[in-house]
Amino acid sequence: MVIPWFCDSFLKEVREAEAMIGLFKVKEKQREQAQNASRGGGASVKKQSAGELRLHKDISELNLPSSCTISFPDGKDDLMNFEVSIKPDDGYYQLSVDNGTFVFTFQVSPVYPHEAPKVKCKTRKTFASNILREDWKPVLNINTVIYGLFHLFTEPNSEDPLNHDAAQVLRDNPKLFETNVRRAMTGGYVGQTFFPRCI
Repeated sequence: MVIPWFCDSFLKEVREAEAMIGLFKVKEKQREQAQNASRGGGASVKKQSAGELRLHKDISELNLPSSCTISFPDGKDDLMNFEVSIKPDDGYYQLSVDNGTFVFTFQVSPVYPHEAPKVKCKTRKTFASNILREDWKPVLNINTVIYGLFHLFTEPNSEDPLNHDAAQVLRDNPKLFETNVRRAMTGGYVGQTFFPRCI
C-alpha cells in the first residue's frame, strides 16, 4: 500500500510532537525534583562547573608514583581544593629511610583546564614548574602537574629555577647542593634562609 505524501508528512509531524511531549515530561520531572529538593523533600543537586567535571575525570584517571598521595582535607565534596604529598624515593631529596615529605596544596579554578591550578608548597621550599606558568595548556591535567612536581625532586632542573642561587650551586657543585638539601630538610640555615625540619 502506498501512503500519499501528505500522510507521510503528517506522520512525521506526529512523531515530532510526541518527541516534544516527551521532552516536556522530562523537563517537568526535573522541575518537580528541584522543587522537592528545595522544600527538603530530597537531596539538592549542585550543578557542577565544566572545571569540576574535568577535574573529577582527571582525579578518577590519576596514575601516581607510589611515593605520591592525594588527600581531600575538606572531604570529597570539595574536589577543587586538595593536597598532594610527595615523599621522594630517588635523587637528592631521598636522604634516608625517613625521607622528607613535601605537601602541596592545589586550588583549582572553575574554568580549569583553561587556567592552571594554583599550587603552593606547605613545606617551606622554593620550586619552579613551567607547566604552572607560561607553558600551561588546557590539554595538560592534574596527573601532569603532580608528575612535574615529583620530577622536581628526583631530577632537579638547574636551567629553569625560581631560586637562581640554588641552581648555580647545583650546576657548579652538586655535592654542596646535596649538603644544602640535607641541611634544609633536617632543619637549619642554608645561607640566610632558615628551613624547618621536614623529615
